[in-house]
Amino acid sequence: MENPEKLVFKKAPNPVDRHVGSRVRMRRVLVGLSQERLGESLGLTFQQVQKYEKGTNRIGASRLQQISRILGVPVEYFFEGAPQTIERSLASGFEDNGDTAYVADFLATNEGIQLNKAFVRIKDPKLRRRVVELVSAIAGEDSLA
Repeated sequence: MENPEKLVFKKAPNPVDRHVGSRVRMRRVLVGLSQERLGESLGLTFQQVQKYEKGTNRIGASRLQQISRILGVPVEYFFEGAPQTIERSLASGFEDNGDTAYVADFLATNEGIQLNKAFVRIKDPKLRRRVVELVSAIAGEDSLA
């Protein structure tokens, strides 16, 4: 058994830091910028950009402002749909907050971005609806909300 004094516990990334990082990644991919190019624009390595995007490293305020300028969005964009803090949750009681974190999580994946880009290129509304029905059937959903 390992010496308990040498055990190192890794701290999990803060949910807000993870959310902000995933929004950075989503926007970066949507504008077609690589981690390396974003890093160069910021004077950082692509590894540092990876850590920001995973939420492993927290993005400072001035750095987030730089990123927002490079990616062409306001700073607030990165916080849209962010997890509520405990204080906000308690203050709102049982209020329906319309949690859409799963949407941001999906859109932060390569598949989510590719599917979204392809879907919006479908001009026929009936065909779009059929695509939604097909995906719902594959996913095993009986009814669409």
